[in-house]
Amino acid sequence: MQDPNTPLRYLDGATVAELCERIDPLEVVTEAFLGVRAGRSGVAPEAALRWTAPDGTAARSLILPARHEGHYGSKIINACIGNLDRGLPRAAGLIVLYDPETAAPVCLMEGARISALRTAAVSLAALRAVRPLSTVDRVALLGCGRQGRTHLDLLAARGAVKSVVAYDLAPGRAEAFAEELRAELPQIEVETVTDPEAAVRSAPVTVAATTTTTSYVPLAWLPEGSVFVNVSLDDAAEDVLLGAEHLFVDDWHLVSEDDTRLLGRLAQAGRVTAPGVTAPGARRVDADLATLLSGGYSRPIGAADRTVINPFGMGVHDVALAARVHAAAREAGTGVLLPR
Repeated sequence: MQDPNTPLRYLDGATVAELCERIDPLEVVTEAFLGVRAGRSGVAPEAALRWTAPDGTAARSLILPARHEGHYGSKIINACIGNLDRGLPRAAGLIVLYDPETAAPVCLMEGARISALRTAAVSLAALRAVRPLSTVDRVALLGCGRQGRTHLDLLAARGAVKSVVAYDLAPGRAEAFAEELRAELPQIEVETVTDPEAAVRSAPVTVAATTTTTSYVPLAWLPEGSVFVNVSLDDAAEDVLLGAEHLFVDDWHLVSEDDTRLLGRLAQAGRVTAPGVTAPGARRVDADLATLLSGGYSRPIGAADRTVINPFGMGVHDVALAARVHAAAREAGTGVLLPR
């Protein structure tokens, strides 16, 4: 138990980024999935506040409470699409960790780095369960922002990706992204395209990390044996979600209760059902990611099968990573102590 009067530890973005370098994020998110499967970890209902910014762009604030192996906390992640045109990061946030006995906040940290890292780590952990990362030599990237870069950084750190084909709705952003990648990851060949179809058709793995709310990638674009990682959730068209040979989600309840996303709307319309549930005329989600990562998914993934990974985003991964960062900060004696 921590004294409620003990100063609150604050970790800024630079400190969080440095401490994250000491952690294997794929190990952490996999551990969290297995904890959820075993009932040792879990999420509570999320809260969302959405509005239209003065410039007419969409803004929102999400609160994701979760528990993991005796750690409790919440992520607050805000975003405004108009920030991109302002030269600002699209998303910003905070993570708060609580004392398990007194419930008093014990640590407050910048959350955007952890949010991006856990998202990419979930994608790669799921991808690794489908095919060895060492075989992922070419990646199509839809959306040239922080999420796309974080995915590539994690892949490169594991010796994957020899070439990247990048698409962004703003061609200038794609070119700037490519130049940055060539300078910082020179071992990767980078090309940009102005047509998303060309990108998807040319790679065995596509990572969709855009801000779109309109689906535009049909099943016909996906090559045989490819994996489509639907990070931003709305890039994949209806026939991708209904027609791919394998469809995985991180948490069925989160997905099915969100009518702002295509898969959630399909679930609410009775056209997609939960893993293990069969209904006439409905596509069944093949498994959640906890089942996949635990080795509990028994149906073989054939060489020509197309796989969709649809990670909605679970706060348990933010809390799990934040708890590791907090432990590292305490061990190193770093951070700013704020009086109560």
